[in-house]
Amino acid sequence: MATASFPGSVTLTREAGGPRLILSGDWTLPHYSDLHRRATELAGSIDSHATIDIHGLGAMDTSGAFIIAELLGSARTQALAQEEVLPPERRALLKTVGDAIDTYCTGITRPRDAGFVVMLERIGKAMSGFWKQTAKLLAFIGITLQGFLATIWRPRRWRVTSLVSHIEQTGLDAVPILALLSFMVGCVVAFLGSTALASYGASLFTVDLVGYAFLREFGVLLTAILLAGRTASAFTAQIGSMKAREEIDAIRTLGLDPVELLVLPRVLALLVSLPLLTFISMVAGVVGGGVVCLAVLKMSPSMFLTMFQADISLTQFLVGIAKAPVFAFMIAVIGCMEGFKVSGSAQSVGQHTTSAVVQSIFVVILLDALAALFYMEMGW
Repeated sequence: MATASFPGSVTLTREAGGPRLILSGDWTLPHYSDLHRRATELAGSIDSHATIDIHGLGAMDTSGAFIIAELLGSARTQALAQEEVLPPERRALLKTVGDAIDTYCTGITRPRDAGFVVMLERIGKAMSGFWKQTAKLLAFIGITLQGFLATIWRPRRWRVTSLVSHIEQTGLDAVPILALLSFMVGCVVAFLGSTALASYGASLFTVDLVGYAFLREFGVLLTAILLAGRTASAFTAQIGSMKAREEIDAIRTLGLDPVELLVLPRVLALLVSLPLLTFISMVAGVVGGGVVCLAVLKMSPSMFLTMFQADISLTQFLVGIAKAPVFAFMIAVIGCMEGFKVSGSAQSVGQHTTSAVVQSIFVVILLDALAALFYMEMGW
């Protein structure tokens, strides 16, 4: 025979012996909204000495026990759980909910730190992250060099097809955009140089300015920054997508080395492509400067080439082109390393692709600054 169900109710009465709180009916989830609204209305008006009448209390689940605990507080709820009037299972439920509110529902008061302390904390975290990233980069460079030394004496393990494909992607496909960019920057440098040198009557030295700028710095720097944004991001996205699809785990399962299969062809391809692209960038930048000298200074091409040959030595070209392999190696290693750090989601691929571009550009500019200091000390 089914037991009749009555909606739960809570009533506060004022009697001669003091206030009396009467709990009756079923305190279950179907009646939660009405019980919660009524308990909210009575919140704060229940005296700590009020008598609690639970003789009419019917069925009760966790939601009803939670409302009672919110209404009475943790201590009185646990005291109510000792009443023999209630069945053992309801007493246990009230005790558990009271303990949970006392343990888990207490707000955590966090001390307010001073702004200076927060700033020092963020600086410390940034420095710790920087050193960890540097250690990982050095470790990955070591792994790459180890793989290169292990395969260089074994021609059968060379990935020639993959190498040629990556040379085409990183080198040949980048020629149009790099040549156009270098040409325009050469025009800008020549125009600004001719304008600034005109006040000293030295406009002819614009040829030297363009030559020194592109052979020593702009040629290799523009190429490296362009490939850092174009190629490093591509390497990270390619390897990161393979990591997300667990293809790299499949490569290891087949007994193959992911570094030998994925990293070495990309590194070697960039070591070949970046010096060649640097030479193209130098030529395009000098041509752009020559066009401006022809248009603004009315300097003939033969005169431009004669001054360029007389004033610019081969050392300037060698100083610039010597930095290209170092930049190429670092860009390729950073791009591949960030690809291996991808976890398993598309968001992770995007984050590490962005990180690869930022790190590559930062490392390129840092190495270029160190090289400039070294060349200055050596008198080159």
